[in-house]
Amino acid sequence: MQNQTKQEEQARVDFVRAKLKERLTIVKQQLARAHRETTRIERAYGDATRVNITEIDDRMETNAAVQQQKTMVARAVENEQILEKEQQRLHLLQDTPYFGRIDIIQDGEPDTLYIGLGTFIDQDDDFLVYDWRAPIASIYYNGTLSKVTYTTPFGPETVELVNKRQFTIEHGRITNMFDTDETVGDEILQSVLGAQSDVYMKNIVATIQQEQNDIIRDTKHDLLVVQGVAGSGKTSAVLQRVAYLLYHSQKDLDADQMVMFSPNQLFANYISEVLPSLGEKNMRQATLAEFLGKRFSGLHVETLFERYERDHESLPEAAKAIRRYKERAGYLDELKAYANTPGRIPYFIDITLNGEVFFSAKTITKIFASQPAQATAANKFLDTKNALIKRLKTRIKLAIYDDWVQERLGSLSSGEARDILGDERFENGEDEQRYIATQLVKDAFSPVYDAIYNDYFLDPYQDYARFLAQCQPPVAGNVWAEMSRAYQSDLEAHILRLADAAPVLYLRDLIAGSGQNHAIQYVFIDEMQDYSMAQLRYLHFAFPKAKLTLLGDARQDVFTTDYQPSDFIHEISAVFATSSVRLINLNRSYRSTLPITNFAKALLPVNDHIQAFTRGGTKPRLVTVPKNAYRTGLIRTLNQLLETNTTVAVLTRDAAQAAQLFATLQLDVPVQLLTASDHQLHAGCVILPVYLAKGLEFDAVVGFDISAGTYDQASDADVLYTLASRALHTLILIALDRPSPLVAALPKDLYETIDAADHAAASNPAH
Repeated sequence: MQNQTKQEEQARVDFVRAKLKERLTIVKQQLARAHRETTRIERAYGDATRVNITEIDDRMETNAAVQQQKTMVARAVENEQILEKEQQRLHLLQDTPYFGRIDIIQDGEPDTLYIGLGTFIDQDDDFLVYDWRAPIASIYYNGTLSKVTYTTPFGPETVELVNKRQFTIEHGRITNMFDTDETVGDEILQSVLGAQSDVYMKNIVATIQQEQNDIIRDTKHDLLVVQGVAGSGKTSAVLQRVAYLLYHSQKDLDADQMVMFSPNQLFANYISEVLPSLGEKNMRQATLAEFLGKRFSGLHVETLFERYERDHESLPEAAKAIRRYKERAGYLDELKAYANTPGRIPYFIDITLNGEVFFSAKTITKIFASQPAQATAANKFLDTKNALIKRLKTRIKLAIYDDWVQERLGSLSSGEARDILGDERFENGEDEQRYIATQLVKDAFSPVYDAIYNDYFLDPYQDYARFLAQCQPPVAGNVWAEMSRAYQSDLEAHILRLADAAPVLYLRDLIAGSGQNHAIQYVFIDEMQDYSMAQLRYLHFAFPKAKLTLLGDARQDVFTTDYQPSDFIHEISAVFATSSVRLINLNRSYRSTLPITNFAKALLPVNDHIQAFTRGGTKPRLVTVPKNAYRTGLIRTLNQLLETNTTVAVLTRDAAQAAQLFATLQLDVPVQLLTASDHQLHAGCVILPVYLAKGLEFDAVVGFDISAGTYDQASDADVLYTLASRALHTLILIALDRPSPLVAALPKDLYETIDAADHAAASNPAH
């Protein structure tokens, strides 16, 4: 019976693929014709713009022709784009037309639907494949066999789900097929998750779980918070959420109106293939460092990684207290109150031209102070800019009679004069000369206009220093004063500390009424636990029209666990008090084998919420070797791991250790050192600090120097958890002299202990 059913299903796959091939042939022909038509119309448009425009009648006729041609060009281009998108979708479906089937009874009538990466309708208008993002496809992900209600654009619809079938189809052949009452059966998951990892994140739409589907299809809430354990598929779900939103709001939303904040460039590249594999254009991506760096001219903003490395060397208690104070959302509230203090004057500086003062800070201050007292700082600032521009225009009018202008007029060649005049025509020579003189002065005074337009007369850094001087922090006055002096010293070196970056931007934007992007509709922030509340509030301010999706894992708090509690979910509701907030928890980990997940979660003091997926494998191995004799065994281990694994990572505590290890290793295969500036992740062996591995996964992970002197603080548990949870199949921890007490304290049945003498024999564990 099973074989007969599989034969019938294979026959349908062959039928659909034949229809796809047939339609693809037609689309290719239509696309070629459309391209020729677009080219023809564009040429005709060019001819239309060359019609004689001397006479009034000719101008009117040409105008009408040009507008008509513009419309025709736009329609032709749109038609070509529609065909290109269909061709892309057909290519997407060719090898794997679909992955799921649901049998339903709706209004007493039975129906069978197949779910795939895109919709395919044949020439008879029969739906052969439904897009996984279509409303009815939610039955496949959320429904169990019974009455099921799903949301449609016209309201809720109820059907009876009588069967759910899942397929694995490769190159047109069904390799796996079974009926299930669950969203995705373990058999499919075992197959997908047991495969070798890749340098790109995989498109695993077929394995979406019900709780992930809730993330993907949520369109109601202003703020969606996804708290997911390591390997729970939160990033995959959010990327598929992007694809769903683009599908759901095709007419009103474009990928350019979405931005994702990634933890680093490696991760950005790692996820870069997911959306194209779903037939969608990639959204904008940025790291926090890139976002901040573009907003500060001439300053280096300390990155999270640089701060981590500095903190690892020394982080006094006073520095921790100051950072906690500055990273509160309430710190920005204090800044806002400061910026709008009645009668307060921002820190203005002179506008100069050729080394001389053009508008003095004193003059600018008087203009600002003359604005209505009840106005906001931003309104006063705008009126001050407008007043300066008026004064500049007056100065330009007066300057055209200055000697230097008249001398310049006398030395102009006829060609230079024509270039300045352009298409301008005057009734007499006096008006022409006045126009040319005005243009010369405008050009000479353009740096002043730029300074006014770009707010260069405001010094937000010194204004922020004033703010620091009037703060009342929870530390001794001399400690705060020393921090303020360090802030000024860093400025002189063109450096801005990370904790001050968002506050300085916020103060500048509040005063200048700038810094907001109203075009972005969705913002996604990965590794939310790496962001302070002040940074999250600033991003909310910077993208005021955007709905936010925050995702992360409080237990992977590598960067801030030293000085603040990891779990700040409760604070988010306060920061986004005016938003509708939804929290979704993903507690089941799918990435690693059962032994690795059990080991990783045991490192955490509270871990009963983490549910391991039942994929078998070998236990993690703890290898203790002498500090001066690790090299030979490590090289042998890595060479052997690379024989059976596509991706092998050596994770170190910091960048300096990664660089030192890279310099001493000599493998039989190429090895790559990854730093914070790297964009590309390659297969093979890579060495990188653990914080750069966040969000990534590898077939095998070797944790280097998991030693008593390297991981000895309670806060290091989060770092070790992050390290261990990067491994899919194999985890080896190498301790130098003595293992970390955090590992040594774990139940001994969670891992295997290997002596240095046995290291070589045990260094090639099977999957």
